Amino acid sequence: MTSRKRKRDETTSSTIPKTEEIISSESCLSQPSDQSVHEVITYKPSTLPAIHYDPDTTEPISCSLKSLDELLSWKRQEASLFNVATVPLASRYPPLHSCPRRTLVSHDMMGGYLKDRFIQGAEVETPYAFYHWEYIDIFNYFSHQMVTIPPAVWTNAAHKHGVLSIGTFITEWTDGAKTCEAFLADEESYRAAADKLVQISHCYGFDGWLINIENVLSESAVKNTGPFLRYLTDQMHERVPGSVVIWYDSVLKNGSLDWQNKLNDDNRMFFDACDGIFTNYNWTEQSLEWMKSYSAAQGRFADIYVGVDVFARGVVVGGKFETNKALKLIRKYEFSTAIFAPGWVYECHEKADFCQNQDKFWSLLSDYLYIHRPSSSLPFISSFCQGFGKSLYWRGQVEMKRSWFNLHAQEIQPLYLSENMDDGGWLRTRGCSEDAWIGGSSLMVEGMIPSGRSEVCARIFSLHVPLATRTFVSFVYKPPVGVKISLELKTIDGPLCTFDGMEEIAREWSFRCFLLKMIGCLLREVCIRVSRDGGDEDICFNCRIGEIMLLDAESLQAPLRSVEGICVNDVVWHKGDGHTQSKVLLNATLRWQYPTPQVRHFQIHWRRPRGPDPRIPPGPLTLIGRSYSTLYRVVELEVPAAPGLIELVVEPVSREGFRVPEAQWGRRTLSYSSSENPSL
Repeated sequence: MTSRKRKRDETTSSTIPKTEEIISSESCLSQPSDQSVHEVITYKPSTLPAIHYDPDTTEPISCSLKSLDELLSWKRQEASLFNVATVPLASRYPPLHSCPRRTLVSHDMMGGYLKDRFIQGAEVETPYAFYHWEYIDIFNYFSHQMVTIPPAVWTNAAHKHGVLSIGTFITEWTDGAKTCEAFLADEESYRAAADKLVQISHCYGFDGWLINIENVLSESAVKNTGPFLRYLTDQMHERVPGSVVIWYDSVLKNGSLDWQNKLNDDNRMFFDACDGIFTNYNWTEQSLEWMKSYSAAQGRFADIYVGVDVFARGVVVGGKFETNKALKLIRKYEFSTAIFAPGWVYECHEKADFCQNQDKFWSLLSDYLYIHRPSSSLPFISSFCQGFGKSLYWRGQVEMKRSWFNLHAQEIQPLYLSENMDDGGWLRTRGCSEDAWIGGSSLMVEGMIPSGRSEVCARIFSLHVPLATRTFVSFVYKPPVGVKISLELKTIDGPLCTFDGMEEIAREWSFRCFLLKMIGCLLREVCIRVSRDGGDEDICFNCRIGEIMLLDAESLQAPLRSVEGICVNDVVWHKGDGHTQSKVLLNATLRWQYPTPQVRHFQIHWRRPRGPDPRIPPGPLTLIGRSYSTLYRVVELEVPAAPGLIELVVEPVSREGFRVPEAQWGRRTLSYSSSENPSL
């Protein structure tokens, strides 16, 4: 059996549905750009759908569908605008279809939809986040709700690194059996369910499904399961190019529920109908050896994802910090792997040690994983933000001093390495939230140069990125004591490019900027070289890297755009709680138009506009938050008592980190009055 082909060349980026596609084109027509929006304050319960908005604060949230009725009644026009992924799937090398042994991560954590359900982020002291994207091919968001839709924050983070994001369709127990009898009753029924799954994936911008039927099926239902899978897979490939549908090893061809822990004659009919199988976890080396010679597996080893439960439940090989033992065997027999619940490093250990334990876990697996290289064209930019932090930074300054978590903010992640050298030296890279250039964390390069060695070199990115004829390079770091730092770019079809001793700007953070003139070069590696600054004794060092940026120099001449079409919708008024009852709290959705590939994020502000008396200047701008798309929900913003007039402001921040001139920001004034006195 040959692999079922996806209907596009996966070296190209997939198309993400634009948020505007599911925003009514009439939503802003009633708000001419030169006029103020007026609202009469009424303290009524929110009419926003509770499935998409927190009922207390109206914050946008991600959610699942819990029943077949919810699935079949799903409508695109009722979808959550905020949960639509806005980051297209980045190119990487090698592409998925060329990877002989793939790695899938199934993220199952405490029922799912925890703090990651808050689409605009949350205040969390020690959140869980995944950032070892270079090692994996597919990210599966798992829960025990029937239709698990990945939160947009996860899909955007995965796509930024070229990783597929897939949801989960699961049925279990007696209720699951009843559900299956209904949607697998006949062709019309299973096609209706499959069509909705395809529409949901296409609408929200993720890349497929894990199908997990963990209940007994009747003879008629199991007869229709193969055709359901084949129809779903074909439709997904057509509507979402590059997508995958993967079957979990559970039900057999006779309808019984009996986990096989391998591909065999009892479950191959499901494997033949889709893109792959995720085996159960209780396999042995003998079962892997048998499967390698099994006729149905020939030519499709990469489509067999051998399951590894990191919690090590039952009789399994490896698990926990010995998961590498399982991967060693899986790779020995040339299969792909599905790593289930690697959040064990967070759930079962001290939260304060999470990053250390996660880095340890993936370092132990690294010998059996494959580094994927981003291969998109320039720009290549990373400030190493992991999507959380103790403060929010902008160009080295604290912009917001509190703990936060928002995976939309995660930037392209480096290689996190830990290396011990034969001569006693060592080298490590890790994320650090104690200080940052932009976002919530920077990259710490630390180690020890032993006596007799002059330098060490840390590879922080493996890439496959074509350089422009004129490439602008920017390097931001904090100079360490006792050693010298240089940025090293390794290219194919070009010379080794090492930069050192260039002019630095004297401030806490140092900058180095270069203009490269190269023709036909492909950037392969970005390294930090650390060399001793005199002496020959053992020398320990640590260096904080704030940002690395490579741009086509021609793009620096591109004109900056203005924010257009800003409008205000879905306004909800709240009173302050307790002793703050007199406070007026505004909740509203802002939408605008701007080419998002040109920006790193948007700053959302408010202020009192200039009053009718020209001698009274406008009030100062007050930052509300950041948006990573052309949509933002203002939540519980305290505004002056009615009657009042405020201005809501959208400021684009370019991908290069430049602030756009204020004349090109978007503005919308909002006037409001109380219901008792509706006139201003």
